[in-house]
Amino acid sequence: MALKDITLGQYFPGDTVLHRLDPRCKLLLTVLYIVALFLAKNALGYGLLAVTLIAAILISKVGFKAVFRGMKPVFFIVLFTAVLNLLYTAGKGAPLVSFWIINIYKEGVRSAIFMVLRIMLLISCTFLLTYTTSPILLTDGLENLLGPLKKIKVPVHELAMMMSIALRFIPTLIEETDKIMSAQKARGADFDTGNLIQKAKALIPLLVPLFISAFRRADELAVAMECRCYHGGDGRTRMRVLRYAGRDYAALLLGLALCFGVWGLNFLGVF
Repeated sequence: MALKDITLGQYFPGDTVLHRLDPRCKLLLTVLYIVALFLAKNALGYGLLAVTLIAAILISKVGFKAVFRGMKPVFFIVLFTAVLNLLYTAGKGAPLVSFWIINIYKEGVRSAIFMVLRIMLLISCTFLLTYTTSPILLTDGLENLLGPLKKIKVPVHELAMMMSIALRFIPTLIEETDKIMSAQKARGADFDTGNLIQKAKALIPLLVPLFISAFRRADELAVAMECRCYHGGDGRTRMRVLRYAGRDYAALLLGLALCFGVWGLNFLGVF
């Protein structure tokens, strides 16, 4: 797996309907999609959710290649989760496969398939949110949605700013890591051979320059914000005022309809 395959936090500029949606609407739609994922109990529900996500990717024009590339880093986690569900889900009837202490039931196969679909759809919809929303708009939308918490003294603006900066610097840190690895390989370092423990030990010399670079960037960012008289969110104005449009209300209604539709499909008794 190459570091360039990690695409979380990247933004793909565009002028599609999905890009033009209000960031608050996209955050709420993501939450509704995740709720629908956990409501799904059968193949029809997951099929409807998969078709919805495919349609959203096509509308955004981000491309399936970018989404699949972003899935590579979590492939091992998905595979490991599938194996655990396959082996440790007990069934009522006779096992499909029985070998030594391993018993695989039909319920285990069903659970493994649905868990893999749930994780992949969950990660893909989250990636699509960051692919189609700039970090600044994401910060503004999150701060606006969490605005009521300011009444109980929750530092909403600071939390939203920290999340935005963290997302923004993920691609930067990945690029910095790639440069450091290339420099150390040129000096004879080997990151590709050996077992898992040896590969982990080989990465230790990478951590020191990476941490130094990250702290230096954080210090430069703090100085730049202080030079621009940044003192938190009190009294700040925005260049772009967020306003809901008709397409946002229509998208939210579709999100609610998706949740109720998936919930209703659970009563059909289909696998």
